[in-house]
Amino acid sequence: MNIVKTYGNYIKKYAGTRPDVSRKMIDVGLHLEKFRTEHFAPKEMPNAYRKLNTLGVKNTLFALEHPEQTIWSNLFAPVEIFQCFGLNALSMECLSSFLSGFTCEDYFIDQAEQRGIAPTLCSYHKDFIGAVNSGVIPKAAFAVTTSMICDGNINTFRYIEKNHPIHTYMIDVPNTYSEEAVSYLVTQLKELISTLEELTGKVFHMDELSAVLQRENQSKAYYREFLELQKTRYYPSTLTLQMYMLFATHLNIGSEETLDLFRSFAEDIKNYPEFHGKRIVWVHLLPFYQETLKHYFNLGKDYQIQVTEMNLDYMDELDVNHPLEALATKMLNNLYNGPYERKAAMVAKLAREMNADGVINFCHWGCKQSSGGVFQLKEAMKKENIPLLVLDGDAMDRRNSHDGQIKTRLEAFLEVLDNQNGGN
Repeated sequence: MNIVKTYGNYIKKYAGTRPDVSRKMIDVGLHLEKFRTEHFAPKEMPNAYRKLNTLGVKNTLFALEHPEQTIWSNLFAPVEIFQCFGLNALSMECLSSFLSGFTCEDYFIDQAEQRGIAPTLCSYHKDFIGAVNSGVIPKAAFAVTTSMICDGNINTFRYIEKNHPIHTYMIDVPNTYSEEAVSYLVTQLKELISTLEELTGKVFHMDELSAVLQRENQSKAYYREFLELQKTRYYPSTLTLQMYMLFATHLNIGSEETLDLFRSFAEDIKNYPEFHGKRIVWVHLLPFYQETLKHYFNLGKDYQIQVTEMNLDYMDELDVNHPLEALATKMLNNLYNGPYERKAAMVAKLAREMNADGVINFCHWGCKQSSGGVFQLKEAMKKENIPLLVLDGDAMDRRNSHDGQIKTRLEAFLEVLDNQNGGN
């Protein structure tokens, strides 16, 4: 019997009539997952990844149990400012991923579509909308999103604001960097700060934000040190943990806990041996539930995902003496803001520097960004003479996963990698 699926069926059973029961079941499930990883994680799972798992689960639990201290956001919102008010950021993508982890994403997606949401909308958005509409997910205190990258973000947050009265601040990010664009964004950030002061009754202090940015800089320095060692070391992870890195690199970046986490990564990997298998750079989202991918990449010794490019969308040092301008620059120069050529060039450079044997790009169904730039990515990888596999599927909705196709294409790709330079 599949315990997780059975548990998820009970969540779905009560979601329509007793959403409070479903919510409690999700809370209990997350508490059990946190306890399991802290005390009964697979012995192959490195210590730093155990900490990462705890961070992700704890972040989501806090949002569900303390919605009055939570901000719904996208991955690119200025979470550093939220920390200065003692507020917790939870992105709708991460929340949707946890609902999918309980195997109940189909119920919430269908609920959203039954309320008139277009079937073509990204499943992360539909899952989030359906969960909020059902009352299973408690309303957060505030919502913040940006216009960057995902064209569905603004419309999804507008829908939530209209149907579940919640004050929402939308940051308009220009496509290109300029002094005028920085000034334009700083004005918006100041307005956001004033709104949060009014909401929380707390006074914002710029030196606190500078301290957050300093910790962010230190965290990224440790992350770069980790990645340098990841070029040659065996440091096992899972598809889920690769996605959990977004909690560290985005939603909690700049916190004391995240700084400690990145320090652990940089130190812990030094205790691991050389890696003699095939190294993979992953692009975009990971369908963590897909059995073939789990078989080859979860804690395996033959194939290792070294890094997911989403976690490296902005790695430059932030100017702690001008924190608002630094955050504006961070958004404007984000890898995903502007033409796709920037991302293709970065992935090619990353694969070369990591000594990757191959690159896998996952085109998430409904995401125009991940599918629209495939040709440019192919050209960039061709110039580097690094094999590229493009997989199509749904990182959220299992019903849209073409398991047989993924298995056939992945195994053919891995065979190509194994035959390079005489194999392993």
